[in-house]
Amino acid sequence: MADRAHDTPATCDTVYDLMSMTKSFTAAAITKLEMAGKLRVSDRISEFVGHVPADKRAITIHHLLTHTSGLPEALRDDYDPVSRQEMIDGAVTSELVAPPGTTFSYSNLGYSLLAALIESASGMDYEHFLAEQIFAPAGMEDTGYVLPRWDTERIAVEYDERGVSQGRPLDHRWAADGPYWNLRGNGGLLSTARDMYRFHRALADGTLLDRDARTAMFTAHSPTGLPGYDGYAIGYGWVVMPDRSLVTHPGGNDWSYGVHVYAVRGDLMVFWISNQAVRDGNWDLQEISRSLTFKLT
Repeated sequence: MADRAHDTPATCDTVYDLMSMTKSFTAAAITKLEMAGKLRVSDRISEFVGHVPADKRAITIHHLLTHTSGLPEALRDDYDPVSRQEMIDGAVTSELVAPPGTTFSYSNLGYSLLAALIESASGMDYEHFLAEQIFAPAGMEDTGYVLPRWDTERIAVEYDERGVSQGRPLDHRWAADGPYWNLRGNGGLLSTARDMYRFHRALADGTLLDRDARTAMFTAHSPTGLPGYDGYAIGYGWVVMPDRSLVTHPGGNDWSYGVHVYAVRGDLMVFWISNQAVRDGNWDLQEISRSLTFKLT
């Protein structure tokens, strides 16, 4: 049910929070800008954000895309009112968890910094760039932060692990133009199963990215090294699975969880999402997603 109080069933047009699956769109925007000659993934972040301390001068866009920048996971809570400049200042003054380029360390902050780089390179704000260069060409009519004319009743209500309503994603504390910068670029995009299918088709048929860009996006650039995930590696905005034929990205918060799986070769897409967090109960959503993707290989 998308809304239990009103007995509203979920459909392919129900709007959900994509959470960290947002990163696939941020990465697509970066590769789109590289196709246009506006940047290179080998560029250092200082070319876009100005002076950075010595310990961060080696950080490149590639490092941000692959979670190898050494930046911390986050500065503050997703819904804290952090401005673009405060996020940038916090990133460049933060304490690194590892030297740039040396190890995988998942960083939502790195993807927020990528959103700021997209704005600097394109001269457009993050959501407008996605809307013009990604969503419109793909035929995605129901994806974004605030630009779509949301019918509130179509947006799924989220529930905690006890089944208590936490409201809809837009009920959380956001700025007028979307989430604050601890979430922007790394999470929070809203979309539907139908639009996610359109994204899949636009990636598969070359509508969005040329062959070189798709190859770069789906290349296993760096192993994750995560326990229990032997052979998994990081592409650009995707996790590359061991046999390299499937890529995936999950998303999760305290109220929802979802997984997107895309076949690099072939015509397979899987997208599923739950608007209730379930922990220590009958469902282990992480294990379900791993079992599903292993079976698909």
